[in-house]
Amino acid sequence: MAVASKLPEFIKAPLRSFRDVVQALPYRGDGRFCPVCERSSSSFAPAGEDRRVDGKCAHCRAVERHRLVWLYFTRRTNLFDGRAKTVLHVAPECCFEPRLRRRLAGNYLTADLFNPRADVKMDITDIKFPDESFDVIYCSHVLEHVPDDRQAMREFRRVLKSDGWAVLLVPINVEKTFEDPTVTDPAERLRLFGQADHCRKYGPDYVDRLREAGFRVERTTAADFATGAEITEMGLTPAAGEIYLCRR
Repeated sequence: MAVASKLPEFIKAPLRSFRDVVQALPYRGDGRFCPVCERSSSSFAPAGEDRRVDGKCAHCRAVERHRLVWLYFTRRTNLFDGRAKTVLHVAPECCFEPRLRRRLAGNYLTADLFNPRADVKMDITDIKFPDESFDVIYCSHVLEHVPDDRQAMREFRRVLKSDGWAVLLVPINVEKTFEDPTVTDPAERLRLFGQADHCRKYGPDYVDRLREAGFRVERTTAADFATGAEITEMGLTPAAGEIYLCRR
């Protein structure tokens, strides 16, 4: 693994492609369809530490929430209408980043606090861009890692254009948001929040935090824009969660 990480990208890219082809072989067939890579398979692969059945696309590795979001982008937003937009993608997913970069060209910016492959290093509680810089902001499963998530929400609203929109997703896994800022020990965070680098567990009242930051929020589920047959075929199970569309 250490040797592979030192290889130049022009060698690593075809190696990754070959690995992906080999890993997808057991899933050849029909019955499932991934809207992200637009490829069929007999089933989706197990995903996550809990080995969720029908979770991960064997071709592009998109899991349930990725497939839901991509379908939402395609059917319910203007992201791919061909008009120029400045798009901020925080913590870019490997199944999305190359596809979005191709389709959005030079108006697409990736950001991350730790990932050196991102276009810019960014602390989302202190975004170094002027007010109303972006037409679109997409940030998925990041805010649960941020101690001051409310400040991050306010920053997202500040840099979003007045006629823009943001999709800000978090895992919803408890009835009411639970956090304790005094807990900093990774083992205790793992016990309380389910992951060593999480700062809280969110409940449905996550929407209230977004509204307190000044957003107008629209909640959408797969059933709002996909048929029952599509939900099954694309594996849009409850694990996919909901979409939270935020506007100023």
